[in-house]
Amino acid sequence: MMDGATLTTATAPWITIIGIGEDGLDGLGTEARAEVAAAELLIGGDRHLAMLPAEDQRPRLAWPSPLKDLRPAIEAARGRRLVVLASGDPFCWGVGTTLARWFGPDALSVHPAPSAASLVCARLGWPLPEVRIITLHGRPLALLDRHLQPGARLVIYTDDGAAPAAIAARLAERGFGASPMVVLECLGGPREAVRRGLAGDWDQRPAADLNTVAVDLVAAPATDWLPTLAGLDDDAFDHDGQLTKREVRAITLARLMPAPGALLWDLGAGNGSVAIEWLRAEPTARAIGIEQRPDRLDRARANALRLGVPGLKLIEGRLPEALAGLPAPDAVFLGGAVAQAGLIDHLVTLLRPGGRLVANAVTLSGEAALIEAEARHGGDLTRIQIARAEPVGPHLGWRAAMPVTQWAWRRV
Repeated sequence: MMDGATLTTATAPWITIIGIGEDGLDGLGTEARAEVAAAELLIGGDRHLAMLPAEDQRPRLAWPSPLKDLRPAIEAARGRRLVVLASGDPFCWGVGTTLARWFGPDALSVHPAPSAASLVCARLGWPLPEVRIITLHGRPLALLDRHLQPGARLVIYTDDGAAPAAIAARLAERGFGASPMVVLECLGGPREAVRRGLAGDWDQRPAADLNTVAVDLVAAPATDWLPTLAGLDDDAFDHDGQLTKREVRAITLARLMPAPGALLWDLGAGNGSVAIEWLRAEPTARAIGIEQRPDRLDRARANALRLGVPGLKLIEGRLPEALAGLPAPDAVFLGGAVAQAGLIDHLVTLLRPGGRLVANAVTLSGEAALIEAEARHGGDLTRIQIARAEPVGPHLGWRAAMPVTQWAWRRV
């Protein structure tokens, strides 16, 4: 079975996951403690395994690196009583999600403990459903940028003791230095400690490696913060002029309809604006951008990093050859090459059922291709005409952009 594939066959639970807090075994309930006591193989991080009594000589397996190497080890141990120790709630950015994907939820018996996010909200009096829970564990700090809107409350899982200072510096750099920030160390254990301050004045002293950061975002009046709604200013992107303009981009994203977990192919990605806005609109969405020019790929990569979506996958290549082997998309945006013979008909066959294809054209040949596509497959044709006020001598006048013909189609 390939890594990442899901075992979907119903089966009796044969892996027990125990969520454990900083209070160790003493904090477990009766049933969870009994499961640990009966285990024949104990699996967990070094920190979790260190919570077991020193005299406990039962077999142990520490998380390997990379984590995917754990899968064959667990499969090989099937038939023994396996207990996996995990931090807090194993399904809140924890290993439970990975094990459920590998072995299916029916294989798991789970005893969660309070997550770090729950403990943070309990300490600060924040409603848990209203916070955004972000993990930077093993992930780039740039992920933070997508969430920087005034009024948002963030609970951030970190890698180590240096992370709070790095987060504070990032917030200050982005115009959120006035944000109250709390660092909660070793939550739920005897070494629990709390540090408070403003992001802009945060001291550089490292925190305990086990820490969670809470931020109540406050923007300076002059901060140009960015919403997650599609239609960012064109100036938000580094580009060479070949850019789907703000208004057209907003209409395009509305037709593409970003959805949880959905995959977009942005074909002729240029500087990445459509794929980036797709990812900003829905944090669990995925996107692959294909572009034949390396300089534009570099811009797209830099734009994605700067706008908080470093997960954008970019491929250099030509169409349709670059599509070979890619996972089937839920949505396709075609911003160029619409007149390429056979390309639209090929894309129509590759979409998942229910998927959407949106193609834009500014040339007569492109428009003709879209009219032909509508006649052959159905869908909607729209003409988009945008004009912006610009100086004309001492006055302002309307300057029209080239009209855009848009074809939107859904596979049913």
